[in-house]
Amino acid sequence: MAAVRRQKLFKTGETVVVAVSGGADSVALLDILVHLEEERLHLVVAHLNHGLRGAASDEDEAFVSRLAARYQLPFASKRVAVAQLAQESRLSLEDAGRKARYAFFAETAATRAATSIALAHHLDDQAETVLIRLLRGAGGAGLSAMGSSSQGNLKRPLLQVSRAQIESYLNSAGLSHRNDASNADTAILRNSIRHELIPFLRRYNPKVSERLAATAQILAGDQELLEQFTETAYLRLACRLPDALTLEIEGLLREPHALRLRLYRRALLEVRGDLRHIALTHLEAIERLALSDRSNARLKLPGDCLAVRSYGTLGFQRGEATAGQTWQFTVEGEGSFSLPTGRRLSVARVPRPALLDAGSPRVAYLSPERAPFPWLLRGFAPGDRFRPLGMSGEQKVKDLFINEKIPPGRRPAVPLLLSAGRILWVAGIKMADDARVTAPSDAVLRVEILDFTP
Repeated sequence: MAAVRRQKLFKTGETVVVAVSGGADSVALLDILVHLEEERLHLVVAHLNHGLRGAASDEDEAFVSRLAARYQLPFASKRVAVAQLAQESRLSLEDAGRKARYAFFAETAATRAATSIALAHHLDDQAETVLIRLLRGAGGAGLSAMGSSSQGNLKRPLLQVSRAQIESYLNSAGLSHRNDASNADTAILRNSIRHELIPFLRRYNPKVSERLAATAQILAGDQELLEQFTETAYLRLACRLPDALTLEIEGLLREPHALRLRLYRRALLEVRGDLRHIALTHLEAIERLALSDRSNARLKLPGDCLAVRSYGTLGFQRGEATAGQTWQFTVEGEGSFSLPTGRRLSVARVPRPALLDAGSPRVAYLSPERAPFPWLLRGFAPGDRFRPLGMSGEQKVKDLFINEKIPPGRRPAVPLLLSAGRILWVAGIKMADDARVTAPSDAVLRVEILDFTP
């Protein structure tokens, strides 16, 4: 109990959902949390019936229900056909069960206004997880395994407590628990590691579980530091678009190789939402793309994802879609407007300046007579043409992008300003001759695109 209290995982008086399977670990966890009297925790017992062992699964649920009643605690339960979920989701039974459990615990926490979910993973579970990930292939993040506190509200108070210590606690407290016969099935990888591999490794180091758990804790600290470095570099190099993002290659290549690989993972996580099936081979393939001499190239990645090399940028996007192609926005008059791309547009009628050259590509001065409202702002579409300032003939907007080395992934986010169906400004790049101020005028329209990087 002292080891749990020292971690200070819970705030005084908070509501905590306690995941209780009925096994030794979760029964001990519940009893310990009940006896943390100083913390005055409001506990909710939660149990998921996986429906995998027939009557035995129902008996587990009934046991946990009686346990909650004994402590006079609220009880929440749910039945999920995990075998069916595994088949439908193409997951192993273990992965499907984990997915169902975490979804149920999150649902219960939301319903009960709980701020923490307590899980009964212990030191030996941590050691097993490290070995599983080592065998499957993992870097520092994977080998960090589980943290005492992770994903905001998940808490693992027993992570520094061994299975032997838990069993001793139960015996001294006279607490009974349920045994899951499937835990003896060595056809399951975790069970094989628990009953065969770790006992074998104890011949070389009797405290192998403790050493593996300590290694995970050290790596977790290193991982936290590396994530801070990665996030700092990512914020400096990444440009977010509605459905994609890009990294600036020149700055990217100034970073160490290991940090570049982390930046690719960070970019893929933002675009995809997860890193499933992304292995070192994929990160190294992205690295070759970044180092390539080719101006334009692309790489298909798992999860319907693309890495696209275009001039000086490395872009990441889902599928073949190009971000922002269909967006549009109407401007009825002066004011400040938020565009769908995340940029802002400022429009104001101002006295005509002595010099119409604004000195910044983000600012343009338009003739009120030649650019009547309403305006339409939209993304680039194939076939767009306009007459650039100072030219007598038209030019394809696509050719302008190519000449200005605007990467394809960023082109749809460049706002095109139209009035009466004519493109008057390719924002931040080039104004059209049709909108230039010619006749003497007391006032002009000053247009500025904010937070814009072409």
